[in-house]
Amino acid sequence: MAEKTEHFEKSQQQMGGDITSLTVEELYDKDKFDLSTMEQGDVLALLQTSKDGLTSDEAARRVEKFGYNKLETKETNAFFQFLSFMWNPLSWVMEAAAIVSIALANGDGKPPDYPDFVGIVLLLLANSLIGFYEERQAGNAVKALMESLAPECKVKRNGEWKTMEAAELVPGDVISIKLGDVVPADGRLIAAHGQVSIDQAALTGESLPVGKEAGDEVFSGSTVKQGEAEAVVIGTGLNTFFGRAAKLVGEAGDDVGHLQQVLTHIGNFCLVSIGIFVVIEILVMYAAFHYAYRRGIENLLVLLVGGIPIAMPTVLSVTLAIGAKQLAEHKAIVTRITAIEEMAAVTILCSDKTGTLTLNKLIVDKPTIKTYAEFNGDEVIQLSAFACRTENQDAIDFCIVNSLPDPKLARDGIEELEFKPFNPVVKRTEITYKRLQDGAVMRVTKGMSHTILDLCSRDKTEAQIKALNDDVDEFARRGLRALAVAVDDVPSGEVDGEGKGMRLVGLLPIYDPPRSDTKETIDRSIALGIQVKMITGDQLAIDFKGWSSPWLWLL
Repeated sequence: MAEKTEHFEKSQQQMGGDITSLTVEELYDKDKFDLSTMEQGDVLALLQTSKDGLTSDEAARRVEKFGYNKLETKETNAFFQFLSFMWNPLSWVMEAAAIVSIALANGDGKPPDYPDFVGIVLLLLANSLIGFYEERQAGNAVKALMESLAPECKVKRNGEWKTMEAAELVPGDVISIKLGDVVPADGRLIAAHGQVSIDQAALTGESLPVGKEAGDEVFSGSTVKQGEAEAVVIGTGLNTFFGRAAKLVGEAGDDVGHLQQVLTHIGNFCLVSIGIFVVIEILVMYAAFHYAYRRGIENLLVLLVGGIPIAMPTVLSVTLAIGAKQLAEHKAIVTRITAIEEMAAVTILCSDKTGTLTLNKLIVDKPTIKTYAEFNGDEVIQLSAFACRTENQDAIDFCIVNSLPDPKLARDGIEELEFKPFNPVVKRTEITYKRLQDGAVMRVTKGMSHTILDLCSRDKTEAQIKALNDDVDEFARRGLRALAVAVDDVPSGEVDGEGKGMRLVGLLPIYDPPRSDTKETIDRSIALGIQVKMITGDQLAIDFKGWSSPWLWLL
């Protein structure tokens, strides 16, 4: 125990502080502390935590320092939000006209110009109320949606596992994640049970899950596809990978929109032109023709009211409100009604590929399966299905097993002796099994084409190597991924017995098909004058062939 304490204190001295003495900015300054690459022991020491997690009191203190694990939204005062719709050049002119009609339009024994005053104020209120109501309703809808989707997680507090809202997580917490869970915060794995794979498509666009081991980093918003693990939380809220990206998007959205710019230009033009004519009219009426005060004020009021498109803000608000309602019918939430005009002005649309343009569902292209031995295409699929998991499947195992007439055939006629799941280091899976019909023990492996080719030692010729390389290149040109399959005989009949040598038997083409409505959507976008760009991390050859058509450009 003394040695652990001494190591803990030494680690703190080497790092120059801990979570209690460092500010939030210092803790997440990667030049000082890179929590994603530091040694696991140093991470625990810096965060002053252990595999038993935090206490409730310590977690409460850290909430005060780091805030809740959620993306903060700006709360707008309702009254000021309402007044903001009256703060623009067009409204200023209308407000000036209202002041003139009630405060300056007097004399000659006549009362102030109440009808004009009431009419102008009603127009101002109508415009502001429509805009305020629509934006407030949209904001409430978004807030209610987020509250209904508040995620929960399993966290170790006071040495016991508890289920609580993910928003209450703090750096140093120990969390448990399993198949199907959404990772609630950025963390470092401290324990992995079985083969752990994480789907990071929402963050990186990569369709295949990524294998994770103890010490690896996991990101908030990714999904566990296989295995179970415990992790120590290293980042929450805006200090996560997802949070930093969301912050950049939020900052980019603070610019004044195109519609506001147009209205400002119109308002400024009205202000300048009306100001010039007011000066001219005053000089002409009072200096040159000596008009009575009340008569001149009434003429000035006509100029103020008639010189601006007084109903334009109201008409725009009503039009945009109708657009927001129509979008809501299509389950689109409009948080700012002027965004409708912004969307209508889009000329270039950049779209992610995986899961957006495609189904994010891998499929084996059976007609183009390549064979290099006596097996046909269906038999190659059957052999590759043997080398797949039947439970807790990753995306590739799922697509191969479901390529069979019945997924149960993945273990038909065999007895599984040993299964080695996918390993990101060797990039393949392997099964050793006994054929029930004759008792022969066989091995089948599937994986990355060149990895399997290097593993093969039987019936391997230069012609076969060239054929495989040519087939892989052909698949890439056609937008297909290649998965090689090899078999081996184990004469001794023992699970760990030496085989005769792996023999290449086939190459499976796998692809992520486009969504059924992708082409129609892009065609409609092109017809509306919008250029569509595809953003992806796939190989260039796959992207060019998989999406080469007159209706899509590659970015």
